[in-house]
Amino acid sequence: MDDSKHESLTKTPGVTINQQEQDFPEPQLSDPSPQILGEMGTKDNVGMDSKEEATEIINNESEFSDPQATPTGTPELTVVLIGDTGSVEMNSQNLLLTHDRQLTPMAAAGCSHTALRLYDLCGRHVSIINMLGLQTTERVDQVSLESYLGQVAHEQGIHAFLLLSTLSQHIDSLRRGAQWLKRKLGEKSLAFVIPVFTCDNQQDCISVLDELRAHSDLKHLIETCRDRYHTCQRGMNDPLEMESLLDKINLMVSETPPGCYSGEMFDEVSRQTTEQEERDESGDMNEEAVDISDKGKETPQMEDTSGDMVDSEKERLANIETLMDRLQLQHKHEYKLTTADFLNIGPSSKHQHETKSEKDLAHTFLQKLFLLDYRARYIPVKKDESEMKSINHTLTADRDTNVYDALFSEREQSDSTDKHSHVHPIDVQMAVFHCSDSFLRQYMVTKLSACQYALPLLVPDLFTQEIEFPLWTFRQIGKSWKSTSKLNGITSKSMPIYKAQTPMIAFFRLGSVSSSKSQLMNNLINQRHSTFFHRDCPGSTKTRILMDGVAEIAWYYPAGKTDDAFTDCVAFCNLRGDAVVHEKQRDFLTEYSSVNVVLLPSLGKDDKRVAIVQDLVMSPKPLICLLTDDDFVASEFKPGKYRIGLRDRNQSEVSEELTDIIRKTLSPLFLTFNLEEVAKQSGFRLDENDHVCQTGKNAALEIKDLLKVKALSEIKDTFLPCQDRLWHDWCRKNKDLYRLQGNVEMEKSKKHNELNKIRYQQQDVSFSELMKLFLTNLRSLGSEERKYFLKWIMILLDDLSTNELSELHHRYDEKWSEVLALKKKHDKSVQLKKKQLELEEISEKLQSATVGFEHIWREVGQIYEAHVSVPRGRIADINFSYLPEMAADLMISGHPMELMDGDAGHVPLTWIKSVLDEVIRKVNDPRVFVLSILGIQSTGKSTMLNAMFGLQFAVSAGRCTRGAFMQLVRLTKEMKKDFPFDYVLVIDTEGLRALELAGKATVHHDNELATFVIGLGNMTVINIFGENPAEMQDILQIAVQAFMRMKKVRFSPSCVFVHQNVGDITAGEKNMEGKRRLQEKLDEMTQLAAKEEGCDAECFSEIITFDIKRDVKYFSQLWEGSPPMAPPNPRYSENVQELKNMILSKTSKSTVMKLSAFQTRVEDLWNALLNENFVFSFKNTLEIAVYRKLEVQYRKWTWALRSAMLTIENQLHNRIENGELHKVDQSYLVAKMRKTCDKVQEAMKKHFEEETDKDILVQWQGRFECKIGELREELVRGSKKKLEEVIQQREARHKLDEKNKLYEDKLFQKSKEVALKLKDEAMDEDQLQKEFSSVWEEWVVELTKDTPAIKDIDIAERIIHVLVEIGNEPALVHERKTSKSYLDLCKLGNYSEYIFFPKEEIKMEKEHRPSYKTSLWGTFKTLLGINSSRNKTMENQNHLTYSEGEQLTTFIEDVVKETKNMIEEAPTATRGYHDSYLPNIAVHVQTRVEDFHSKKKNYALKKTFTVDLLLRACEHAEHFLSKSYREFKNNNDALTYLGRKKTQYYMIFKRFYEGATSVIVLGEMICNQLKASMVQAIYDKTAIDLAEEMQSSYPPFSGNRSNLEKHILMSLAEKENFDSYITYIKSPKIHFESFIRETVNKYIFSENNVKTLSIIKDNIKSKERCVNQAVHRATETVKTNQGDRRMWLKEFSNHLKDELKFENNRYEDLDAINEFDLLEEVVKESLKSKVEEINQGFSDVSLLKMENFRERPDDILIKHFCDCCWVQCPFCKAICTNTMSEHQGVDHSVSFHRPDGLAGWHFEGTVQLCTSFCTSSVASDGNFLPNYDSDESIPFKQYRTGGPRYADWSITSDLSELPYWKWFVCRFQKDLENYYGKKFQGWGEIPNEWRTNTRDQAIESLNKI
Repeated sequence: MDDSKHESLTKTPGVTINQQEQDFPEPQLSDPSPQILGEMGTKDNVGMDSKEEATEIINNESEFSDPQATPTGTPELTVVLIGDTGSVEMNSQNLLLTHDRQLTPMAAAGCSHTALRLYDLCGRHVSIINMLGLQTTERVDQVSLESYLGQVAHEQGIHAFLLLSTLSQHIDSLRRGAQWLKRKLGEKSLAFVIPVFTCDNQQDCISVLDELRAHSDLKHLIETCRDRYHTCQRGMNDPLEMESLLDKINLMVSETPPGCYSGEMFDEVSRQTTEQEERDESGDMNEEAVDISDKGKETPQMEDTSGDMVDSEKERLANIETLMDRLQLQHKHEYKLTTADFLNIGPSSKHQHETKSEKDLAHTFLQKLFLLDYRARYIPVKKDESEMKSINHTLTADRDTNVYDALFSEREQSDSTDKHSHVHPIDVQMAVFHCSDSFLRQYMVTKLSACQYALPLLVPDLFTQEIEFPLWTFRQIGKSWKSTSKLNGITSKSMPIYKAQTPMIAFFRLGSVSSSKSQLMNNLINQRHSTFFHRDCPGSTKTRILMDGVAEIAWYYPAGKTDDAFTDCVAFCNLRGDAVVHEKQRDFLTEYSSVNVVLLPSLGKDDKRVAIVQDLVMSPKPLICLLTDDDFVASEFKPGKYRIGLRDRNQSEVSEELTDIIRKTLSPLFLTFNLEEVAKQSGFRLDENDHVCQTGKNAALEIKDLLKVKALSEIKDTFLPCQDRLWHDWCRKNKDLYRLQGNVEMEKSKKHNELNKIRYQQQDVSFSELMKLFLTNLRSLGSEERKYFLKWIMILLDDLSTNELSELHHRYDEKWSEVLALKKKHDKSVQLKKKQLELEEISEKLQSATVGFEHIWREVGQIYEAHVSVPRGRIADINFSYLPEMAADLMISGHPMELMDGDAGHVPLTWIKSVLDEVIRKVNDPRVFVLSILGIQSTGKSTMLNAMFGLQFAVSAGRCTRGAFMQLVRLTKEMKKDFPFDYVLVIDTEGLRALELAGKATVHHDNELATFVIGLGNMTVINIFGENPAEMQDILQIAVQAFMRMKKVRFSPSCVFVHQNVGDITAGEKNMEGKRRLQEKLDEMTQLAAKEEGCDAECFSEIITFDIKRDVKYFSQLWEGSPPMAPPNPRYSENVQELKNMILSKTSKSTVMKLSAFQTRVEDLWNALLNENFVFSFKNTLEIAVYRKLEVQYRKWTWALRSAMLTIENQLHNRIENGELHKVDQSYLVAKMRKTCDKVQEAMKKHFEEETDKDILVQWQGRFECKIGELREELVRGSKKKLEEVIQQREARHKLDEKNKLYEDKLFQKSKEVALKLKDEAMDEDQLQKEFSSVWEEWVVELTKDTPAIKDIDIAERIIHVLVEIGNEPALVHERKTSKSYLDLCKLGNYSEYIFFPKEEIKMEKEHRPSYKTSLWGTFKTLLGINSSRNKTMENQNHLTYSEGEQLTTFIEDVVKETKNMIEEAPTATRGYHDSYLPNIAVHVQTRVEDFHSKKKNYALKKTFTVDLLLRACEHAEHFLSKSYREFKNNNDALTYLGRKKTQYYMIFKRFYEGATSVIVLGEMICNQLKASMVQAIYDKTAIDLAEEMQSSYPPFSGNRSNLEKHILMSLAEKENFDSYITYIKSPKIHFESFIRETVNKYIFSENNVKTLSIIKDNIKSKERCVNQAVHRATETVKTNQGDRRMWLKEFSNHLKDELKFENNRYEDLDAINEFDLLEEVVKESLKSKVEEINQGFSDVSLLKMENFRERPDDILIKHFCDCCWVQCPFCKAICTNTMSEHQGVDHSVSFHRPDGLAGWHFEGTVQLCTSFCTSSVASDGNFLPNYDSDESIPFKQYRTGGPRYADWSITSDLSELPYWKWFVCRFQKDLENYYGKKFQGWGEIPNEWRTNTRDQAIESLNKI
């Protein structure tokens, strides 16, 4: 460092204005504290000279500083502000910047001050160096600023750099600030940076989080700053915000050693800058430019080119900047590209083959590289318009142009060429390399290696030229080769390349040479492939910017063949550019090389390059000099030193000579190098030395060190104990749950206990030291450190197992070869078996020795499952949700996640569901297109997926993928516009027909796997390697069977067939022939699969939509040549891209699903696969859930129709009563309903078309639309019928009404006459009432003297009389009536008291009669000793079988229902009682009993049965007839009618007595009549409103029928009443109705009485408002039309016709009325009093009378909820949950079945009740007798063949059972045993596990419904 530069560190820097240095004395800074320098304004200071400006600075500081308040000494914190001046509002309230004027550029050197207000706030001495806006101001000397900051760093350190920016300009501002800081103070300064976002208000600050998520560059910057950032308001006047900022600074200082940016760091940056400047002075010539421009000319002597180094450096940087601009990478050197930017599906996926513009080059290069297309280097670029015009102009030139001039004239062609030269391909590669973060670099280099390209080994920094050794990028490159030696023969090797110990051949040139070094190296490694890019490669240009000084490396991998160029792996290094200039790189290569190869031009003796050659010659290492200007053959001019001439020589000959020499010099001993070891000793910057990388590595090394102490085969047992033996045992036992034998429930309980024990064992051994380390690091590390940690774990685990696995694979190959040899000899000796056992042992060792990253996550999953599945003790309180959350983060970032454990062959459902739950939560349940793949082992499935989407599924020869893995691939925003999904979820699977699984149920495993992955996928790629017929048959048979299963469970995935490794695919005829053969094979496999699956199908297209022309793809072979040196075939990459585009094109027609739906499908498919019969066992949970939601909507739609019709009924009912309607037309009802129907139709359409699951819903749309239409018609018909009955009733009582009117007219006249007579007499109230009563009795007698009274009837007495009359003994009838036992007739479980068995029947029973239910397993009878029916006892035979009992119960229910319908059809309410009603019922019952009895031969019914059935049938008749007859009497008895009118006419009498006018009396009479009508209307409307309110807000009624049933079961459990349970089980509809009534009463009268009264009050107000409006309108009409009383009454009645019953013909005897205003006033006043009376009548809910509702709210809800399916399961009596009463074409089903014993099922010949659930029974090997008279038993697995009542039921074999019913059986065991007369014993013994369920747990379990 020169003196001037050294001095700048000890004094205040000079400042430049307008690029001219000002000469004035600078103040000395002994302490750059705030007392010395301050801030100054900008307004009038631009023109100042430097001395004036400095003086002003000091004056300004004194102006704003308070000497007494200013702290002294070294500040606690020194903070530098960088960014835009507009990001801060500087005023007196600002806590950081207290001055109210902006800075001038001159103030740069003196912008330090103490934050006084901050000192006052918290007592902290904080020095603020305000450099806002100065880093981009040209008038400030940037060098001076740099020096000033260096001084501060030396004297007190800089604790924080605050990058300030407003939200609107954050990214550009922050980028400029960070770049400036890095250039001036080095990369280490970034460790002390905190971005600060300022905004105008707090709300804007909150939006920063959204910005951070949305902007990847910004997010990357924040991550670079270790997730540190701060938000505050521009005024910086909020104390809390500033204190928070100080806290973040303190935390950063404490976490970042040495706690501040120090002087040592600054000196290091200064030193590096000086060295770089010195290097630049030596000049730098571009290799390609030299190669082309100096070709054929004599190489000049090297000259001193010191020149103007600053200009040279500026030019270099300018070229770099231009290049980055052209590639659209301007800012990516600072804010790196990431893998997330490219590992997605973007627009480029659709346009891979289109010519690109320069701005697309970088992105296209990476995309092609990820596709393994080595042509990524050769991307064609569109020519711009000016260039095209130039070309066109040339083509149209004058034809007479001189040919010589046209060909040889030196016109301005070079300028034109330079102008239009495109970007050098290798510059694209290196630009992307420099602009990528370390993970993308690693991924990129790994793909370059796969493409057999040279890899960057030494890379100079773009700006500092510091050389970096990118060891990190080599970490994931694994290579395999076969070395050959005389001692060991051919040896296979496989290892990470950074571990390979190989010789290195170093190539470099001294000066400019005419021959291409890179091309020469390619000839040595692979003559068919340009491993090293050279001047003759497509796209190469004269200008190359980024490659000089870069050293590249490539390896030659032998194949173990005789034509191998080298017998072992050899590394070749190529130093780009002139080695004279790049001394460090040259020294490194020559130090570690085994052989040096140098290209030389002709050199003069005094050329300084001669000295370099001399050193190489003197070195003991072999040297090969390639002389470009000589033409002699290879010769050894010194021992180990060779020379070869290149001029005018055949390249092949030269390559052969060079290869021979290298082989010779490498043998027998040679120096080798290892990338990992050399990197540490190189002295260059190592990329892995970055802090975050080292942190991650150190954490991973702890784990590796822990593992190293154990043998590889012991690692799983020691450190991963949950996943091996324990997990495998759990999987095996879990599968056994679906194959139970013996006592099913007892066995199931036993298995559950065993599973729980295994989970407990897993809990005991979980969190091994390894897992503690892994999870602790995962939780504690920052986001960047965590990424490195995970990557290091993968790398180190691979490293740990490489050697041993390689050895085991070698031994496996050898042993397999021995077994094959013995098999060829047809040797079946002991030796073959021994070899096979040895092979098996090696295979097991291979499996146990394979420890990868997936095994650690598998352990995490098992730890989670163990603790979550069976929580116990203190562990139950621990939240383990962080485990799936971490896995979800990994999956979202693009890492494969294990879906199926390939070792155990099991899906860890609990873990997978939890992980997907977290993914759903984090990315908001995205839409996914699921793509799966299926194929034979080692056919390139994972390779194809990796190439297609840039994934990272494991690939290598052999069985690499075990089980199934899933990985998310994100769509870019642009692509989401074109496709209906957000992610592609790719599922990679293990290969089918694996040798490792031979003899281990391979076929079953493969079929299971194929069914699983095909069921999961929207599309499945069927991968076939070549056209081998046997392999094709294997894969096609498996796939076709899986597709057939999908069709049977209503899944419709699509498929694509891919033939890989097909040689000649150019001939169309051959393609068509191959497709024809494939079609034939598919059809053949379809027919075979159809037989196995039991369905009819002749061709593949019947199973799945498939087009043989479009859906079959032929792929070229993967490698272009023979591995291991062959690059990938570009045609293969094209095929992959075409397949990808074809798949994407099909997605628009596919049904995509939400990730939550995929999660459900995983569970459904796996649960079904655990059963032996997939189709039989499959339960589509998602469909069920969607259907349940549809049922809820259906309830809403049906209620809308019902409530609308009820309202219409009420309106028309009033019209009929008012005499306005005499006929109901159906079309009128339809028209009235149309508006509501249209709304319902619109709601249905919206639901089916816009709901998320519309693709599932569509299958039910037609059925539900039809059902809604049927309901509408049914409601219309029902309403029409009811209203017609009302009309008939009104017409029937017309004469009565006329008579009643006559009565009332006479009563009115008499009341008026008597009142007027007594008007002049003074009488009090009592006298008046007495007088009225005396005349009233006379009037009633007078009026009814010709009308007979209606007598009362005793229905109960008549029933007894009828029963005796038809032949029953009176004593027996009275006895049974008194005992009331007949009331329980429908609920009996044991009919023994009603039946008897004749002796001969009993004898026959003993010998021949089949019992109902066979043993669940074939061994039951033998084990119990009841194999012969002789073991049955008489006691047992006195009980009916279950089937017989069920038949008798059904008969009783049918008879009761028939008699109920008969009696309800009797018109008792309108016509009175008829003596034939009861005899008809009695005769019908007796006839039905006799008919039933006649068909029974094995038992007889006692007389008591007939009597009890008669009494039971007449029970309802008694209630119904009594009620109807009372109603008839009330409506038709004159005395009763007149009795009701007494009060009304007393009031008329009184009002006339008081002198009231006719107007007043009329008004009061109207209100008296309206009161009753209003009360009735209020009841009618309240019923509808209450029903609607309960449906919307009351839990029992606010869902579908299943929800209602859940509340019924909860109620039953709370009451614990066995009789209620029996009613529910035997007669569910009756119990539902009872529960609804009870619940409605509870709602109305207790729980929600306030709400009920509120509804009533609203309805009272509504009716009052209607009446007032009608009164006013009638008055206005009459006044307008000068009408009379009749008109007023008619108008009034007309306005109320839909609202209230009002008869306007009752007021004929009133005098003429003209005072209608008075009438209106009277009516309104009188109405108020009536309303008050009505309110009083509803003042308490207890006053509400349910019988006053014309249609009660409970009846409305019963009709609404009970109009559904009531079919019960033929085994357990569970009710079908379908909302529709008739659902033809859809099986009956129920979510949860019950133990069969609840319905009385028992074992054959025993009294042992069953405990098995239906879902368990149908999976068992047991049998049952479907009917009491069945001769043959039916296997449970074929239960549908048992008859009609079995055939329509879908009973899924699964483990879905409710603890509720287990609790019920235990709680009511004795009751059930007594009820059925049987016991829970023997095979029906209750498992002990059932008894652990409490009532609360039982109720809680109902939430599953």
